[in-house]
Amino acid sequence: MGKISAPRSNREFIEACVKSGDAVRIKQEVDWDNEAGAIVRRVCELGEAAPFMESIKDYPGFSYFGAPLSTYRRMAIALGMDPASTLPQIGAEYLKRTNSEPIAPVVIDKRDAPCKENILLGDDVDLCKLPVPLVHDGDGGRYVGTWHGVITKHPVRGDVNWGMYRQMMWDGRTMSGAVFPFSDLGKTLTDYYLPRGEGCPFATAIGLSPLAAMAACAPSPIPEPELTGMLAGEAVRLVKCETNDLEVPADAEIIIEGMILPDYKVEEGPFGEYTGYRTSPRDFRVTFRVDAITYRNNATMTISNMGVPQDEGQLLRSFSLGLELEKLLKSQGIPVTGVYMHPRSTHHMMIVGVKPTYAGIAMQIAQLAFGSKLGPWFHMVMVVDDQTDIFNWDEVYHAFCTRCNPERGIHVFKNTTGTALYPHATPHDRKYSIGSQVLFDCLWPVDWDKTNDVPTLVSFKNVYPKNIQERVLNSWADYGFRGAKK
Repeated sequence: MGKISAPRSNREFIEACVKSGDAVRIKQEVDWDNEAGAIVRRVCELGEAAPFMESIKDYPGFSYFGAPLSTYRRMAIALGMDPASTLPQIGAEYLKRTNSEPIAPVVIDKRDAPCKENILLGDDVDLCKLPVPLVHDGDGGRYVGTWHGVITKHPVRGDVNWGMYRQMMWDGRTMSGAVFPFSDLGKTLTDYYLPRGEGCPFATAIGLSPLAAMAACAPSPIPEPELTGMLAGEAVRLVKCETNDLEVPADAEIIIEGMILPDYKVEEGPFGEYTGYRTSPRDFRVTFRVDAITYRNNATMTISNMGVPQDEGQLLRSFSLGLELEKLLKSQGIPVTGVYMHPRSTHHMMIVGVKPTYAGIAMQIAQLAFGSKLGPWFHMVMVVDDQTDIFNWDEVYHAFCTRCNPERGIHVFKNTTGTALYPHATPHDRKYSIGSQVLFDCLWPVDWDKTNDVPTLVSFKNVYPKNIQERVLNSWADYGFRGAKK
């Protein structure tokens, strides 16, 4: 792999985005109470440049960076690519890097770690010293963690997990958050800590490098520290915590250390989520006791404002889920031509392109997808043929409306794993993570004669000779049209 010029820290990323016009510096004072959240939400809905808010009311010396990866341009910048790179180009680069050799992290001395510039221990520990925002009006509280990594480790297997689990500030020493049973942290808690009544050490890293945040969000089987190294092309720098044996990204802006309590819960929520709705009611949830806070000088807190698409939660999760499913299907010999999850589906629908070489291939794809580790994160799979551009919603929607037989093309899977965040789920199903899933088979049956039975698609690229297409495209401007050639 050649040298990659990806930003090594959140600060380098901000500077790169400002330079390319993909971030703006806001000098005027911004209120942590709703105003910052409103700015970020508006940015997400308009696809605007990321706001770097340099002056926060009541918190001199701190800043906010909102919507870090809510556009594909900023995703390209995070990977060290041209901001104008297309989604297929970004996907191909991601697959190339994640198919390379793992790059193990390196542990550095605490004296060299920027996240140790300020250390709060004992009676000095107070989350209220951080500029924790009220992200949405109506949220159950101020949320410390919206774009971050919660770091834990299985005490027997040694598995390290960096995951994004929302965290609400309850008081100066306590946070609470939603941890689903099927998540990596949920499995570790139910497998080991909760049956033994033991506390689980954790560390929350805020203001990660964009690639470390990408790794924390990705459903990859590769451990997140190694995945970050593979994406960056160099080892990620880690440093030991102050109060437990976990290792955290040394260049993060803020680190919060503590213990997940096994026998004590406080209320959390509601919170505006990636679905575009506030769906999970206030309830007693996993509780985090804070034992230490460390942070950089002039620390920047990152904010993701989830809601109506698209924000980075939808964009990154849909991006990584699609690529991971593509790798899974290809590893099983399925002749897929691509997998795409549109971020505006709130990463609920997977679109799979395939060469329909045998009967039942769509059902095989759905069973593999829903039965995998990825399955609980989406509940719809649409399978189209290799002539349909999976990145072109017009073509996909046309295939869905004209090729999916209402009787034979729709297959419902009942009593599967769901999440408490599905807006369409009943309150009972949300409480117990009960779901359902559906396959939309948009393939022509393989036993239909291609000449007499399969309808001919009437489109510019399908019914005209290549020489006519080229002549029209090359003469498009001469005809007097101002639109771009396609």
